[in-house]
Amino acid sequence: MSGVLVALGVVAVLVILVLVWFVSAYNGLVKARNQVEASWAQIDVQLKRRHSLIPNLVETVKGYAAHERGTLDAVITARNVAVQVAPQGPDRQAEAEGMLTQALGRIFALAEAYPDLKANQNFLQLQAELGNTEEKIAYARQFYNSAIQTYNQKIQTLPTNVVAGIGGFRPKPYFEASGGERADVNVRF
Repeated sequence: MSGVLVALGVVAVLVILVLVWFVSAYNGLVKARNQVEASWAQIDVQLKRRHSLIPNLVETVKGYAAHERGTLDAVITARNVAVQVAPQGPDRQAEAEGMLTQALGRIFALAEAYPDLKANQNFLQLQAELGNTEEKIAYARQFYNSAIQTYNQKIQTLPTNVVAGIGGFRPKPYFEASGGERADVNVRF
């Protein structure tokens, strides 16, 4: 009888240890997922700031280069697409932001043809703010991708992948620069 009690005690201790480990692993996964969501929120804030600067930039350029309508329309269209795809996740957002970056490159190239625009204080201020925002986006992207790496590693490695499978944790995509964004961003005139 005492042997049975000892065996039951050992089984009970093992069950408790497994439960403690399971809860700990699950909580670690939740913490990693929350870190991913918080870091995405930082990117989102900077992207919204970028999106709000663009109409002002276009209006400023319009005063000096009104006949460059195609370029200005392309920037506004790319901005609107980026705003619309924002709820669709990082992979779609990265693609749209890449298109926006390329369109902005064309608007910045216009400044070379319009010396008065290059000297405009409002344009210079918007340029500086946009450059600052681009740096913040790059930093936030780096932080987000680091959080994604940690999260994805946790859900794909033993033994926490078992808990991840039971808990419904799925890999998340990185916020990667598209082809046009991989080059250095140059907002200098």
